Amino acid sequence: MNKYLIFIAILAFGACKSPEARYPVTQKSGSHISESIAKNQALLEKEMQLIEAVINQDSTREYQSSQDGFWYTYNKKSDDTTNTITPEFGDIVEFDYSISTLNDEAIYAEGEKATRTYAVDQEKLFSGLRQGLKLMKEGETVTFLFPSYKAFGYYGDKNKIGTNWPIKTKVTLNDIKEKEEIQNQE
Repeated sequence: MNKYLIFIAILAFGACKSPEARYPVTQKSGSHISESIAKNQALLEKEMQLIEAVINQDSTREYQSSQDGFWYTYNKKSDDTTNTITPEFGDIVEFDYSISTLNDEAIYAEGEKATRTYAVDQEKLFSGLRQGLKLMKEGETVTFLFPSYKAFGYYGDKNKIGTNWPIKTKVTLNDIKEKEEIQNQE
């Protein structure tokens, strides 16, 4: 009987051992990250050269650089000095847009995309357009030049826009319903 008690005691103490961490057999040096950074910097530089070429070829318009990393020009600017409202978080905007390559080859032509209603910063929309809408006033039409990281990036739109495509987007902001106005209607 003593043999069994000793055997059970040994098993009990042996089972109480805490698990040990398993370490990887090989360790990466981080060179993949460095290569990825270099590749993305080269891609961005190439896209910036393409965008600069578009801007230089279009001498009839004045392009502005946004602090968010894209360029834009007004096709139709609001002359109404009392119209100072731009979309903010929670506002509902209605807009039309078209998307083309930087060489003006239509990807989604005007009218191909239905008029879009969008709750600012509360719905999914590619980052460049989301930021660009915030620069616009009701009734304005703006052409945006987006590098791929501000457009559809690595994945494209899984339809007509491929991997890492810089794009040109023409947007007309039809209506802004401010958050307060929406809350008062409810």
